[in-house]
Amino acid sequence: MYQTSDIRKGLKVEFDGEPFICVDFQFVKPGKGNAFTRTRFKSMVTGRVLDKTLKSGESLHKADLEDRQMSYLYSDGTSYTFMDSENYEQIELSRDVLADSSKWLAENLEVNVLLHNGRAISIELPNFVEIEVTRCEPGVKGDTATGATKPATLSTGATINVPLFVDEGDILKIDTRTCDYVSRVRK
Repeated sequence: MYQTSDIRKGLKVEFDGEPFICVDFQFVKPGKGNAFTRTRFKSMVTGRVLDKTLKSGESLHKADLEDRQMSYLYSDGTSYTFMDSENYEQIELSRDVLADSSKWLAENLEVNVLLHNGRAISIELPNFVEIEVTRCEPGVKGDTATGATKPATLSTGATINVPLFVDEGDILKIDTRTCDYVSRVRK
């Protein structure tokens, strides 16, 4: 159990059996009356936002969450299969759960899967992934005073802007937080 004094950004709590994460809070001590905390929580399952005003001393239930290290295996088009490397248990996640994370999933990529009461609700990608370029137009030299870029399609289906020297077959290091090219990886 958490108390209102424990509230901070990123705190994971449970309301009505659904996990929420604190995205904003403000402690208020009025001149007259009791102190309270205004909070804004975002659902980790549906994404809905919940504004709550909590009196000092109120209790909050800790969310029953578990992080597991899993490997991405394959996709059948509608769902993505992950395997726990400790007990070889496999779980499937739908495209809705993964959202934009699916465009960075390469085979055997290690990810953290967040489970709530045994049900997978989200994944956390590593900060950097290495993915091969499958299609890329040849770079054209010319009026390039600064770093010119061109679009490149990766083996996962994602399209990003890369420098002109990148060719098909190159393996690129991509930042999954910003979806930007970082560097070319030596083979």
